[in-house]
Formats: sequence, C-alpha cells, structure tokens
Amino acid sequence: MTPQELAERALSLSRSDGCQVLVRTTGTANLRWAGNTLTTNGVINTSAVTVIASSGESVGSVTRTGVTADDIEDMVRAAEQSASANGPAPDVAPLVVGDADADWSESPAETSIAVHARSVEGLRAAFDDARSAGYELYGYAEHTVDTTYLASSTGLRRRHVQPGGVLELTGRADDGARSAWAGQPLRTGDDGDIGPLAEDVRRRLDWARRRVDLPVGRYETVLPPTAVGDLMLYLLWSSGGLDAHEGRTVFSATGGGTKVGEALSSVPLTLSSDPALRGWESSPFVTASASSRTISVFDNGLPLRRTDWVRDGRLTSLVTSRSEAATAGLPVAPMIGNLVLSVDGATGTVDDMVAATERGLLLTCLWYIREVDPQTLLLTGLTRDGVFLVEGGEVVGAASNYRFNESPVDLLRRCSEIGTPVATLPREFGESQIATVMPPMRVPDFNLSSVSDAS
Repeated sequence: MTPQELAERALSLSRSDGCQVLVRTTGTANLRWAGNTLTTNGVINTSAVTVIASSGESVGSVTRTGVTADDIEDMVRAAEQSASANGPAPDVAPLVVGDADADWSESPAETSIAVHARSVEGLRAAFDDARSAGYELYGYAEHTVDTTYLASSTGLRRRHVQPGGVLELTGRADDGARSAWAGQPLRTGDDGDIGPLAEDVRRRLDWARRRVDLPVGRYETVLPPTAVGDLMLYLLWSSGGLDAHEGRTVFSATGGGTKVGEALSSVPLTLSSDPALRGWESSPFVTASASSRTISVFDNGLPLRRTDWVRDGRLTSLVTSRSEAATAGLPVAPMIGNLVLSVDGATGTVDDMVAATERGLLLTCLWYIREVDPQTLLLTGLTRDGVFLVEGGEVVGAASNYRFNESPVDLLRRCSEIGTPVATLPREFGESQIATVMPPMRVPDFNLSSVSDAS
C-alpha cells in the first residue's frame, strides 16, 4: 500500500473521537572512506507509521516500522486502548482542521548513491594529496530524504519532503600526533564539494606541526560557525516556555514568569527560525509522534511561520505548543527545523577574525557537550581536533585540547564580534533535524577550565 492508502485505511478503521496518522518514509544514501580509500556505500529505505487516537481529553499513540495493510487495524486498536487507559492529557486541545495539500497524492521522494558523485570525484584528488603529504583521510557522506504524510479525521492531509545530510572529513598524520576535522551539511549533490574541506584539513594539520604549551584560563577566542551552531542548538532546546514559566531554566524570571522581553545582549543579534528560509526550508507544519514539554500531538498540522527567539539582543519567544502557550501566557511558538544567528550588516569570516587577532585562540569544534546548571545554562564539553594559538593575526601553532565551561546565553552577552552567517555542520549535534546557519563569533574571555587528552 502507498503511504496515503495506509493513512486512509487507519482513519476508516478508527472508532475514537479523533484520529491522526503520520507516515514517514526515509531514503538514505551513504558513502564511507578510511585510510585514503573508499570502503563502503549503500542505500537504505525505511518507513514508520504512527497512529494517534484521542478520546475525550485522553490520547494514545502507537508507532511501528515496516507496517503493512494487515497491521493497520491492530495499530488503530492499540492506540485506542492506550487512549482509554491514559488519564487526561495535559496538552489537550482541538485537533487542527484543514484540507489536502496539492501534492498529497505524490509518491515519497527518493535518493540514490548518485547524489555523491561530486564527493567521489573530489576524494580522488584529496586522497592523492594526503598520501603525498603524509596523512590519511577518513570520513563519510550521508544524504537523506524524509517524506512525511499527515492525515487527520478533521480532513487534514499534508505532505512534506525534507532533504538533509552530512559530509565529514578527518585527517590524521602518519605519526598519529596530529588530527584535523572539517564538515558541512549536505542537502543536494552540489553540496558535496570535498575540495574546500580537504584544504581546510591540510591547513590545520600543517598548523599543528608546531606545538605550544598554554595554561588553562580565559582567552580571547574565535569560535567557528560549527562551534557556534552546537551552542545555539543547545540554547534552543533549553528554551521551553513551560519550563521557564515554572522556574526551571535560565529563561525563568525572578519572582515568577519568564524573561521574554528582557535583553540578553547589547549586540543587536537575532536568533530565528523560518520554515521558508531559502535553501534551508523545513516543514511548514507541526509533526509530532508523541507529546513532550515543548511539542504536542494535538498540534499536528499547525502551520509554522518565522519565529524570532531573540531579536536585536532581546528575548522575544520561547518554544511552546498551544496548550503550553496558554498556561505560560506566551505566544504559540513550536519548534522549527532550522536556526539562524545573525546581526544586520555584520560581515567577516573566520580568517578575517584571525587576521584581526593580536593574541588569542582559534577553536576547531566542540564535543561531548553536557549541561551543568539549567538555571544558568552552564555547559561543559571538550574542544576537539585542534586549538590553535594566534599571534599577530596568524596561526603560529597548536595547543592541547581543553575542557570548557560556558553558558551560550552568557556568550551572547559577552561576545565582541559576530561575522557572516553560513550554513554549517555542528560537530556534535549536526545530525539533528535542525539545519543551522551560523556566523563565526569572537569571545574576549572564553573559559578553558582543564587540559583534555582528547584528540
């Protein structure tokens, strides 16, 4: 059966007050290499079906993979049984009403190994260069296409196709003492240009030939877009409106309520999400298989629009479903599948910031990020694949890797320069469903708290 037929059959079998069906298909094409040699490639196709039954104020949800027509009735009954066994849902709301998208009847989108043709071509030259320079390249390219179908007993029929993927390249010197990493998001085959990544990796390996010893402490630091992306994603994921309203987070106001409306930074920066962001479009409607404190199955199909989380340095929105927004007295602002940090008129690349640095550090990326204190959003984690000393506008050597302790909210307050936003791949959270467009950032006193043995 087609995804649409599975959804319609589930709706026809429903006996509940309301029924919603989500069908998600995913095509994945991957390519891997190690030791300057292509190793494996393949294409995987998967699908999952979610049936959500609502009865009065209760709701039940069942998700299964590999579903056939014979499985549908069992899923519907299981969802209804779950709804009857559950108590009132805290996020209960009327189901979204709507009609059919123009492309509702279309088949799921697909990908193939051909999407990596440009990457394969670039790898040939990159492998030759690496062998001659005495290092080996490792990495992978993965391209995905998700097609989501949403059908509801209210008449809603929605379809969305979401491409995504990653391209990562790691270089390791033959002596084992130096490593470097570079990565970028991969949405189409045109994004698979290995050349700039290979050049970046080689340049960082050359920088690391000279080692310098630096004590722990606070340093003027240039954070590349990948590191900024990891930090801003954690900030977004920690900005639930209900949690803030209940006094649980850095966005909770003293004495009750939230900090919406308060200034977070004197820099006129904007942190925003927009499902219509050109080149980085994301789902224009809510899709949720299960409810949490920031998303609700009752909101499935709710239209999404641009949301400024921070505007001109001031907190303007927190993540909410309809029910959470009503409880917290906030505007409805569901999560959206991209995130942009920008300052109007700001320009400059990582190289520009390095050239303007008298003495400071340049990070490669961050890793193993964990929360220490939700009240300040203090995070700890490690730098990875290179911390470089900059003197007189030039990189002069590589220091150790370090553990850092910083709050992304506090970094917005303390940052002294923000450059041009570019599409980037956060090292730790880059495989999330949120695309990031981030600038490099200069921080006058980034806190490196201890030396790390991680490479």
